[in-house]
Amino acid sequence: MTVSHWIGGAEVESTGATQPILDPSTGSPIGAVALADAAVVDRAVQEGVRAARTWSAASLAKRTEVLYAFRQLLVENTDALARVISREHGKTVPDAAGEIARGRESVEFACGIASHLKGGYSSNVSTGVDVHSMRQPLGVVAGITPFNFPAMVPMWMHPIAVACGNAFILKPSERDPSASNMIAELYRRAGLPDGVFQVVHGGKDAVDAILAHPDIAAVSFVGSTPIARYVQAQGMLAGKRVQALGGANNHAVVMPDADMAFAASQIAAGAFGSAGERCMAVPVAVAVGGAGDALVAALKAEAEAIVVGPGDQATTTMGPVITAASRQRVIDFVDEAVAGGAEAVVDGRGLVVAGYEEGFFVGPTVLRHVRPTMRAYCDEVFGPLLVVMEVDTLDEAIALVNSSPYGNGTAIFTASGEAARVFTEQIQVGMVGVNVPIPVPVGYYSFGGWKDSLFGDHHAHGPEAVRFYTRAKAITTRWPHQDQRAAAASFDFPGHT
Repeated sequence: MTVSHWIGGAEVESTGATQPILDPSTGSPIGAVALADAAVVDRAVQEGVRAARTWSAASLAKRTEVLYAFRQLLVENTDALARVISREHGKTVPDAAGEIARGRESVEFACGIASHLKGGYSSNVSTGVDVHSMRQPLGVVAGITPFNFPAMVPMWMHPIAVACGNAFILKPSERDPSASNMIAELYRRAGLPDGVFQVVHGGKDAVDAILAHPDIAAVSFVGSTPIARYVQAQGMLAGKRVQALGGANNHAVVMPDADMAFAASQIAAGAFGSAGERCMAVPVAVAVGGAGDALVAALKAEAEAIVVGPGDQATTTMGPVITAASRQRVIDFVDEAVAGGAEAVVDGRGLVVAGYEEGFFVGPTVLRHVRPTMRAYCDEVFGPLLVVMEVDTLDEAIALVNSSPYGNGTAIFTASGEAARVFTEQIQVGMVGVNVPIPVPVGYYSFGGWKDSLFGDHHAHGPEAVRFYTRAKAITTRWPHQDQRAAAASFDFPGHT
Protein backbone atom coordinates (compact mmCIF):
# COMPACT_ATOMS: atom_id res chain seq x y z
CA MET A 1 0.00 0.00 0.00
CA THR A 2 1.31 3.42 -0.98
CA VAL A 3 -0.04 6.55 0.71
CA SER A 4 -0.26 9.15 -2.03
CA HIS A 5 -1.02 12.85 -2.22
CA TRP A 6 -4.52 14.25 -1.80
CA ILE A 7 -5.03 16.92 -4.46
CA GLY A 8 -8.22 18.42 -5.80
CA GLY A 9 -10.51 16.33 -3.61
CA ALA A 10 -9.04 12.83 -4.05
CA GLU A 11 -5.90 10.75 -3.76
CA VAL A 12 -3.83 11.05 -6.93
CA GLU A 13 -1.72 8.38 -8.54
CA SER A 14 1.97 8.87 -7.84
CA THR A 15 4.72 7.67 -10.14
CA GLY A 16 7.63 9.33 -8.35
CA ALA A 17 9.87 8.30 -5.48
CA THR A 18 8.53 6.62 -2.35
CA GLN A 19 9.76 5.93 1.16
CA PRO A 20 8.91 2.98 3.43
CA ILE A 21 6.55 3.45 6.38
CA LEU A 22 7.81 1.44 9.35
CA ASP A 23 5.89 -0.05 12.27
CA PRO A 24 7.96 1.17 15.26
CA SER A 25 6.89 -1.87 17.30
CA THR A 26 8.43 -4.34 14.86
CA GLY A 27 10.82 -2.29 12.76
CA SER A 28 9.20 -3.75 9.64
CA PRO A 29 7.74 -1.93 6.63
CA ILE A 30 3.94 -1.68 6.58
CA GLY A 31 3.60 0.43 3.46
CA ALA A 32 5.15 3.28 1.56
CA VAL A 33 4.52 6.99 1.13
CA ALA A 34 4.86 9.03 -2.04
CA LEU A 35 7.44 11.84 -2.00
CA ALA A 36 6.40 15.06 -3.68
CA ASP A 37 8.66 17.13 -5.89
CA ALA A 38 8.19 20.76 -6.93
CA ALA A 39 5.81 19.77 -9.73
CA VAL A 40 3.46 17.97 -7.34
CA VAL A 41 3.51 20.93 -4.96
CA ASP A 42 2.76 23.29 -7.84
CA ARG A 43 -0.19 21.15 -8.90
CA ALA A 44 -1.63 21.36 -5.39
CA VAL A 45 -1.03 25.11 -5.24
CA GLN A 46 -2.83 25.73 -8.54
CA GLU A 47 -5.80 23.71 -7.28
CA GLY A 48 -5.68 25.75 -4.09
CA VAL A 49 -5.60 29.06 -5.95
CA ARG A 50 -8.69 28.05 -7.89
CA ALA A 51 -10.51 26.79 -4.80
CA ALA A 52 -9.61 29.83 -2.68
CA ARG A 53 -11.33 32.19 -5.12
CA THR A 54 -14.75 30.66 -4.46
CA TRP A 55 -14.21 29.48 -0.88
CA SER A 56 -13.14 32.94 0.30
CA ALA A 57 -16.48 34.24 -1.00
CA ALA A 58 -18.47 31.53 0.77
CA SER A 59 -20.68 32.82 3.56
CA LEU A 60 -19.63 32.42 7.17
CA ALA A 61 -22.75 30.31 7.60
CA LYS A 62 -21.55 27.89 4.91
CA ARG A 63 -18.04 27.68 6.36
CA THR A 64 -19.30 26.93 9.86
CA GLU A 65 -21.75 24.36 8.48
CA VAL A 66 -18.84 22.45 6.96
CA LEU A 67 -16.75 22.74 10.12
CA TYR A 68 -19.58 21.51 12.34
CA ALA A 69 -20.00 18.50 10.05
CA PHE A 70 -16.23 17.87 10.08
CA ARG A 71 -16.19 18.04 13.86
CA GLN A 72 -18.95 15.42 14.11
CA LEU A 73 -17.12 13.12 11.67
CA LEU A 74 -14.00 13.43 13.84
CA VAL A 75 -15.99 12.26 16.84
CA GLU A 76 -17.47 9.33 14.94
CA ASN A 77 -14.12 8.23 13.49
CA THR A 78 -11.85 8.83 16.48
CA ASP A 79 -11.17 5.15 17.13
CA ALA A 80 -10.30 4.34 13.51
CA LEU A 81 -8.06 7.39 13.24
CA ALA A 82 -6.39 6.64 16.58
CA ARG A 83 -5.56 3.09 15.47
CA VAL A 84 -3.94 4.34 12.27
CA ILE A 85 -1.86 6.81 14.29
CA SER A 86 -0.87 4.14 16.80
CA ARG A 87 0.26 1.75 14.07
CA GLU A 88 2.50 4.24 12.29
CA HIS A 89 3.67 6.31 15.27
CA GLY A 90 3.80 3.69 18.02
CA LYS A 91 1.90 5.60 20.73
CA THR A 92 -0.91 3.86 22.54
CA VAL A 93 -4.41 3.98 21.07
CA PRO A 94 -5.79 5.95 24.08
CA ASP A 95 -2.95 8.45 23.72
CA ALA A 96 -3.74 8.84 20.01
CA ALA A 97 -7.42 9.32 20.81
CA GLY A 98 -6.39 11.98 23.31
CA GLU A 99 -4.47 13.96 20.72
CA ILE A 100 -7.49 13.84 18.40
CA ALA A 101 -9.68 15.20 21.19
CA ARG A 102 -7.25 18.04 21.88
CA GLY A 103 -7.04 18.82 18.17
CA ARG A 104 -10.82 18.87 18.00
CA GLU A 105 -10.75 21.86 20.36
CA SER A 106 -9.32 23.92 17.49
CA VAL A 107 -12.11 22.72 15.21
CA GLU A 108 -14.64 23.79 17.83
CA PHE A 109 -12.94 27.18 18.08
CA ALA A 110 -13.10 27.48 14.28
CA CYS A 111 -16.83 26.69 14.37
CA GLY A 112 -17.22 30.09 16.02
CA ILE A 113 -15.26 31.89 13.32
CA ALA A 114 -18.07 34.39 12.70
CA SER A 115 -17.42 36.08 16.04
CA HIS A 116 -13.63 36.02 15.56
CA LEU A 117 -13.80 37.75 12.17
CA LYS A 118 -15.95 40.63 13.34
CA GLY A 119 -14.45 44.00 12.46
CA GLY A 120 -14.83 47.44 14.01
CA TYR A 121 -16.92 50.43 12.98
CA SER A 122 -16.65 54.14 13.79
CA SER A 123 -19.33 56.55 12.60
CA ASN A 124 -18.72 60.18 11.64
CA VAL A 125 -14.97 60.25 12.28
CA SER A 126 -15.10 63.38 10.16
CA THR A 127 -18.23 65.11 8.93
CA GLY A 128 -20.10 62.51 6.89
CA VAL A 129 -17.16 60.09 6.96
CA ASP A 130 -17.28 56.58 8.48
CA VAL A 131 -14.52 53.99 8.99
CA HIS A 132 -14.83 50.25 9.35
CA SER A 133 -12.35 47.39 9.42
CA MET A 134 -12.37 43.78 8.29
CA ARG A 135 -10.06 40.80 8.12
CA GLN A 136 -9.69 38.91 4.84
CA PRO A 137 -8.06 35.56 3.98
CA LEU A 138 -4.56 35.36 2.52
CA GLY A 139 -5.31 32.85 -0.26
CA VAL A 140 -3.27 29.63 -0.27
CA VAL A 141 -1.45 28.79 2.97
CA ALA A 142 0.56 25.74 4.02
CA GLY A 143 1.43 23.75 7.13
CA ILE A 144 4.55 21.62 7.68
CA THR A 145 4.01 19.35 10.67
CA PRO A 146 5.98 16.76 12.72
CA PHE A 147 5.54 13.05 13.31
CA ASN A 148 4.73 13.20 17.01
CA PHE A 149 1.16 14.51 16.70
CA PRO A 150 -0.05 13.62 13.19
CA ALA A 151 -3.63 14.68 13.99
CA MET A 152 -3.44 17.35 16.70
CA VAL A 153 -0.71 19.66 15.41
CA PRO A 154 -2.17 19.96 11.89
CA MET A 155 -5.53 20.69 13.52
CA TRP A 156 -3.92 23.68 15.24
CA MET A 157 -3.63 25.05 11.70
CA HIS A 158 -6.04 23.88 9.02
CA PRO A 159 -9.48 24.28 10.69
CA ILE A 160 -8.79 27.94 11.46
CA ALA A 161 -7.11 28.64 8.12
CA VAL A 162 -10.05 27.06 6.27
CA ALA A 163 -12.63 28.82 8.45
CA CYS A 164 -10.98 32.15 7.62
CA GLY A 165 -11.53 31.46 3.91
CA ASN A 166 -8.11 30.17 2.84
CA ALA A 167 -7.11 27.07 0.92
CA PHE A 168 -4.74 24.93 3.00
CA ILE A 169 -1.94 22.57 1.89
CA LEU A 170 -0.62 20.17 4.54
CA LYS A 171 2.84 18.60 4.33
CA PRO A 172 2.81 16.06 7.20
CA SER A 173 5.68 13.91 8.39
CA GLU A 174 6.53 11.13 5.98
CA ARG A 175 6.93 8.78 8.97
CA ASP A 176 3.20 8.59 9.81
CA PRO A 177 1.32 10.03 6.82
CA SER A 178 -1.96 8.10 6.75
CA ALA A 179 -3.81 10.19 9.33
CA SER A 180 -3.60 13.26 7.09
CA ASN A 181 -5.31 11.50 4.20
CA MET A 182 -8.03 10.28 6.55
CA ILE A 183 -8.58 13.88 7.65
CA ALA A 184 -8.83 14.92 4.00
CA GLU A 185 -11.50 12.28 3.42
CA LEU A 186 -13.46 13.52 6.44
CA TYR A 187 -13.35 17.05 5.07
CA ARG A 188 -14.66 15.77 1.74
CA ARG A 189 -17.52 14.00 3.50
CA ALA A 190 -18.25 17.17 5.48
CA GLY A 191 -18.85 19.07 2.24
CA LEU A 192 -15.62 21.05 1.93
CA PRO A 193 -15.12 22.00 -1.74
CA ASP A 194 -12.36 20.21 -3.62
CA GLY A 195 -8.99 21.92 -3.40
CA VAL A 196 -9.63 23.79 -0.14
CA PHE A 197 -7.78 21.15 1.92
CA GLN A 198 -4.98 19.17 0.27
CA VAL A 199 -2.10 16.95 1.37
CA VAL A 200 1.33 16.61 -0.22
CA HIS A 201 3.72 14.08 1.28
CA GLY A 202 7.47 14.19 1.16
CA GLY A 203 10.71 15.37 2.68
CA LYS A 204 13.03 18.32 2.13
CA ASP A 205 12.21 18.67 -1.58
CA ALA A 206 8.54 19.19 -0.74
CA VAL A 207 9.38 21.60 2.08
CA ASP A 208 11.64 23.68 -0.14
CA ALA A 209 9.03 23.78 -2.90
CA ILE A 210 6.44 25.05 -0.41
CA LEU A 211 8.80 27.71 0.94
CA ALA A 212 9.71 28.93 -2.53
CA HIS A 213 6.32 28.87 -4.25
CA PRO A 214 5.15 32.42 -5.00
CA ASP A 215 1.44 31.58 -4.66
CA ILE A 216 1.72 30.31 -1.06
CA ALA A 217 1.17 33.33 1.18
CA ALA A 218 1.98 31.88 4.60
CA VAL A 219 3.62 28.83 6.17
CA SER A 220 3.06 27.33 9.62
CA PHE A 221 5.71 24.94 10.96
CA VAL A 222 6.23 22.79 14.04
CA GLY A 223 9.46 20.84 14.51
CA SER A 224 13.04 21.16 15.72
CA THR A 225 14.71 24.51 16.32
CA PRO A 226 17.30 24.20 13.51
CA ILE A 227 14.58 23.45 10.94
CA ALA A 228 12.33 26.17 12.39
CA ARG A 229 15.13 28.68 11.81
CA TYR A 230 15.53 27.41 8.25
CA VAL A 231 11.80 27.56 7.52
CA GLN A 232 11.54 31.10 8.85
CA ALA A 233 14.58 32.32 6.91
CA GLN A 234 13.61 30.73 3.60
CA GLY A 235 9.95 31.63 3.90
CA MET A 236 10.68 35.25 4.69
CA LEU A 237 13.14 35.48 1.78
CA ALA A 238 10.23 34.42 -0.43
CA GLY A 239 8.01 37.12 1.08
CA LYS A 240 5.79 34.83 3.15
CA ARG A 241 4.33 35.09 6.58
CA VAL A 242 5.94 32.43 8.78
CA GLN A 243 5.15 31.02 12.20
CA ALA A 244 7.77 28.42 13.09
CA LEU A 245 7.57 26.57 16.41
CA GLY A 246 10.86 24.97 17.40
CA GLY A 247 12.23 22.67 20.06
CA ALA A 248 11.95 22.56 23.83
CA ASN A 249 13.56 21.37 27.04
CA ASN A 250 10.78 21.82 29.58
CA HIS A 251 11.44 21.91 33.33
CA ALA A 252 9.08 20.97 36.16
CA VAL A 253 10.06 22.62 39.45
CA VAL A 254 9.09 20.75 42.61
CA MET A 255 9.00 22.70 45.88
CA PRO A 256 9.49 20.99 49.27
CA ASP A 257 5.83 21.64 50.18
CA ALA A 258 4.50 19.83 47.10
CA ASP A 259 2.55 16.57 47.36
CA MET A 260 5.41 14.34 46.20
CA ALA A 261 3.24 11.42 45.11
CA PHE A 262 1.04 13.72 43.04
CA ALA A 263 3.99 15.61 41.57
CA ALA A 264 5.82 12.40 40.67
CA SER A 265 2.81 10.86 38.96
CA GLN A 266 2.19 14.03 36.95
CA ILE A 267 5.84 14.48 36.00
CA ALA A 268 6.20 10.81 35.04
CA ALA A 269 3.18 11.14 32.76
CA GLY A 270 4.72 14.25 31.23
CA ALA A 271 8.12 12.63 30.79
CA PHE A 272 7.12 9.18 29.57
CA GLY A 273 3.74 9.66 27.93
CA SER A 274 4.01 9.12 24.17
CA ALA A 275 7.56 7.84 24.92
CA GLY A 276 8.63 11.42 25.61
CA GLU A 277 8.12 12.39 21.98
CA ARG A 278 6.28 15.63 22.70
CA CYS A 279 7.45 19.22 22.40
CA MET A 280 5.64 19.69 25.71
CA ALA A 281 7.22 16.65 27.36
CA VAL A 282 8.88 17.12 30.76
CA PRO A 283 12.45 15.83 30.47
CA VAL A 284 13.76 17.79 33.48
CA ALA A 285 12.53 17.81 37.07
CA VAL A 286 14.08 20.39 39.41
CA ALA A 287 13.91 19.45 43.08
CA VAL A 288 14.15 22.46 45.40
CA GLY A 289 15.42 22.66 48.98
CA GLY A 290 16.08 19.04 49.80
CA ALA A 291 13.09 17.60 47.96
CA GLY A 292 15.36 15.45 45.81
CA ASP A 293 15.36 12.18 47.77
CA ALA A 294 11.58 12.01 48.16
CA LEU A 295 10.97 13.06 44.58
CA VAL A 296 13.45 10.58 43.10
CA ALA A 297 12.00 7.72 45.15
CA ALA A 298 8.48 8.55 43.95
CA LEU A 299 9.63 8.95 40.33
CA LYS A 300 11.44 5.59 40.51
CA ALA A 301 8.24 3.87 41.57
CA GLU A 302 6.27 5.58 38.80
CA ALA A 303 8.81 4.70 36.10
CA GLU A 304 9.08 1.06 37.16
CA ALA A 305 5.29 0.66 36.98
CA ILE A 306 5.15 1.63 33.31
CA VAL A 307 4.33 -1.21 30.91
CA VAL A 308 6.25 -0.87 27.63
CA GLY A 309 4.95 -2.59 24.53
CA PRO A 310 3.15 -2.17 21.20
CA GLY A 311 0.74 0.74 21.22
CA ASP A 312 -2.27 -1.35 20.18
CA GLN A 313 -2.12 -3.64 23.22
CA ALA A 314 -4.53 -2.76 26.01
CA THR A 315 -1.95 -3.35 28.76
CA THR A 316 0.65 -1.02 27.23
CA THR A 317 1.17 2.36 28.87
CA MET A 318 4.21 3.42 26.78
CA GLY A 319 5.01 2.45 23.22
CA PRO A 320 8.25 2.57 21.19
CA VAL A 321 10.01 5.63 19.86
CA ILE A 322 9.57 6.43 16.18
CA THR A 323 12.85 5.15 14.67
CA ALA A 324 15.94 3.11 15.49
CA ALA A 325 17.96 6.35 15.38
CA SER A 326 15.66 7.90 18.00
CA ARG A 327 16.20 4.89 20.25
CA GLN A 328 19.96 5.11 19.83
CA ARG A 329 19.99 8.83 20.61
CA VAL A 330 18.38 8.19 24.01
CA ILE A 331 20.84 5.41 24.75
CA ASP A 332 23.80 7.58 23.73
CA PHE A 333 22.66 10.40 26.02
CA VAL A 334 22.36 8.02 28.96
CA ASP A 335 25.70 6.33 28.20
CA GLU A 336 27.44 9.72 28.15
CA ALA A 337 25.81 10.91 31.37
CA VAL A 338 26.54 7.72 33.31
CA ALA A 339 30.14 7.72 32.09
CA GLY A 340 30.40 11.30 33.38
CA GLY A 341 29.20 10.44 36.87
CA ALA A 342 25.40 10.53 36.66
CA GLU A 343 23.34 7.88 38.43
CA ALA A 344 20.78 5.84 36.48
CA VAL A 345 18.08 5.49 39.12
CA VAL A 346 15.96 3.68 36.52
CA ASP A 347 17.78 2.38 33.44
CA GLY A 348 15.78 1.54 30.31
CA ARG A 349 18.68 0.99 27.94
CA GLY A 350 18.53 -2.78 28.01
CA LEU A 351 14.79 -3.19 27.64
CA VAL A 352 13.63 -5.95 25.29
CA VAL A 353 9.95 -6.53 24.58
CA ALA A 354 9.31 -10.24 24.05
CA GLY A 355 8.11 -10.98 20.54
CA TYR A 356 9.08 -7.49 19.37
CA GLU A 357 12.86 -7.72 19.58
CA GLU A 358 13.37 -5.61 16.44
CA GLY A 359 11.07 -2.82 17.63
CA PHE A 360 12.33 0.62 18.57
CA PHE A 361 11.82 0.21 22.30
CA VAL A 362 13.73 1.92 25.10
CA GLY A 363 12.49 1.86 28.66
CA PRO A 364 11.75 4.78 30.97
CA THR A 365 15.00 6.15 32.37
CA VAL A 366 15.54 8.45 35.36
CA LEU A 367 18.95 10.09 35.88
CA ARG A 368 20.29 11.90 38.94
CA HIS A 369 23.48 13.89 39.52
CA VAL A 370 23.58 15.13 35.94
CA ARG A 371 25.77 18.13 35.14
CA PRO A 372 24.22 21.01 33.19
CA THR A 373 26.78 20.56 30.40
CA MET A 374 25.68 17.00 29.64
CA ARG A 375 23.53 16.43 26.54
CA ALA A 376 21.05 14.48 28.66
CA TYR A 377 20.20 17.81 30.29
CA CYS A 378 20.87 20.56 27.78
CA ASP A 379 19.70 18.96 24.50
CA GLU A 380 16.15 18.15 23.46
CA VAL A 381 15.97 14.39 24.09
CA PHE A 382 12.58 13.54 22.52
CA GLY A 383 12.53 10.18 24.25
CA PRO A 384 11.64 8.57 27.61
CA LEU A 385 14.49 10.12 29.59
CA LEU A 386 13.92 12.18 32.75
CA VAL A 387 16.74 14.11 34.43
CA VAL A 388 16.43 15.23 38.06
CA MET A 389 18.37 18.39 38.94
CA GLU A 390 18.66 19.71 42.50
CA VAL A 391 18.91 23.32 43.76
CA ASP A 392 18.58 25.00 47.14
CA THR A 393 16.07 27.80 46.47
CA LEU A 394 13.22 28.83 44.21
CA ASP A 395 15.38 31.67 42.89
CA GLU A 396 18.00 29.13 41.79
CA ALA A 397 15.31 27.02 40.14
CA ILE A 398 14.01 30.03 38.21
CA ALA A 399 17.53 30.94 37.15
CA LEU A 400 18.13 27.37 35.95
CA VAL A 401 14.95 27.33 33.86
CA ASN A 402 15.63 30.80 32.45
CA SER A 403 19.19 29.82 31.47
CA SER A 404 17.82 27.38 28.89
CA PRO A 405 17.84 28.63 25.29
CA TYR A 406 14.34 27.19 24.97
CA GLY A 407 11.19 28.70 26.42
CA ASN A 408 8.32 26.46 25.43
CA GLY A 409 6.67 25.18 28.61
CA THR A 410 7.39 24.83 32.30
CA ALA A 411 5.58 23.92 35.52
CA ILE A 412 5.81 24.33 39.27
CA PHE A 413 4.46 21.90 41.86
CA THR A 414 3.74 23.61 45.15
CA ALA A 415 1.12 24.27 47.82
CA SER A 416 2.25 27.89 48.08
CA GLY A 417 0.37 30.55 46.19
CA GLU A 418 3.25 32.95 46.81
CA ALA A 419 5.80 30.58 45.24
CA ALA A 420 3.51 29.97 42.29
CA ARG A 421 2.99 33.69 41.74
CA VAL A 422 6.72 34.47 41.90
CA PHE A 423 7.44 31.62 39.50
CA THR A 424 4.80 32.57 36.94
CA GLU A 425 5.86 36.23 37.03
CA GLN A 426 9.61 35.69 36.70
CA ILE A 427 9.85 32.69 34.40
CA GLN A 428 10.86 33.42 30.78
CA VAL A 429 8.68 30.77 29.17
CA GLY A 430 5.60 31.04 26.97
CA MET A 431 3.36 28.46 28.67
CA VAL A 432 3.33 27.85 32.43
CA GLY A 433 1.57 25.25 34.54
CA VAL A 434 0.88 25.39 38.26
CA ASN A 435 0.52 21.80 39.46
CA VAL A 436 -0.08 20.96 35.78
CA PRO A 437 2.83 19.16 34.07
CA ILE A 438 2.00 19.82 30.39
CA PRO A 439 0.44 23.29 30.23
CA VAL A 440 -0.88 23.11 26.66
CA PRO A 441 -3.62 25.77 26.51
CA VAL A 442 -7.13 24.83 25.44
CA GLY A 443 -8.05 25.54 21.84
CA TYR A 444 -9.50 28.99 22.44
CA TYR A 445 -6.16 30.24 23.82
CA SER A 446 -2.99 30.24 21.74
CA PHE A 447 0.01 27.90 21.91
CA GLY A 448 3.58 29.13 21.67
CA GLY A 449 6.89 29.44 23.45
CA TRP A 450 9.59 32.07 23.80
CA LYS A 451 13.24 32.26 22.77
CA ASP A 452 14.41 29.36 20.55
CA SER A 453 11.01 27.69 20.80
CA LEU A 454 9.23 30.12 18.46
CA PHE A 455 10.25 32.10 15.39
CA GLY A 456 7.72 34.62 14.14
CA ASP A 457 5.21 36.98 15.67
CA HIS A 458 2.20 34.69 16.03
CA HIS A 459 1.53 31.73 18.29
CA ALA A 460 -0.44 28.69 17.08
CA HIS A 461 -4.20 28.01 17.26
CA GLY A 462 -6.79 30.17 18.95
CA PRO A 463 -7.05 33.94 18.38
CA GLU A 464 -3.43 34.26 17.24
CA ALA A 465 -4.10 31.85 14.38
CA VAL A 466 -7.01 33.97 13.14
CA ARG A 467 -4.67 36.95 12.92
CA PHE A 468 -1.99 34.87 11.21
CA TYR A 469 -4.30 33.49 8.50
CA THR A 470 -5.97 36.83 7.73
CA ARG A 471 -4.88 40.38 7.02
CA ALA A 472 -6.52 43.59 8.12
CA LYS A 473 -8.21 46.11 5.87
CA ALA A 474 -9.54 49.53 6.92
CA ILE A 475 -12.23 51.24 4.76
CA THR A 476 -13.04 54.94 4.94
CA THR A 477 -16.35 55.92 3.29
CA ARG A 478 -18.28 59.07 2.50
CA TRP A 479 -21.59 59.42 0.68
CA PRO A 480 -21.93 63.12 -0.11
CA HIS A 481 -25.25 64.82 -0.75
CA GLN A 482 -25.92 66.19 -4.23
CA ASP A 483 -25.01 69.75 -3.24
CA GLN A 484 -21.67 68.60 -1.81
CA ARG A 485 -20.43 66.78 -4.90
CA ALA A 486 -19.34 69.93 -6.67
CA ALA A 487 -17.23 71.10 -3.74
CA ALA A 488 -13.52 71.32 -4.54
CA ALA A 489 -11.22 68.78 -2.91
CA SER A 490 -8.68 70.18 -0.46
CA PHE A 491 -5.00 69.90 -1.33
CA ASP A 492 -4.14 69.97 2.38
CA PHE A 493 -3.71 66.78 4.36
CA PRO A 494 -7.25 65.83 5.43
CA GLY A 495 -8.25 66.80 8.93
CA HIS A 496 -11.15 65.84 11.14
CA THR A 497 -13.67 68.54 10.26
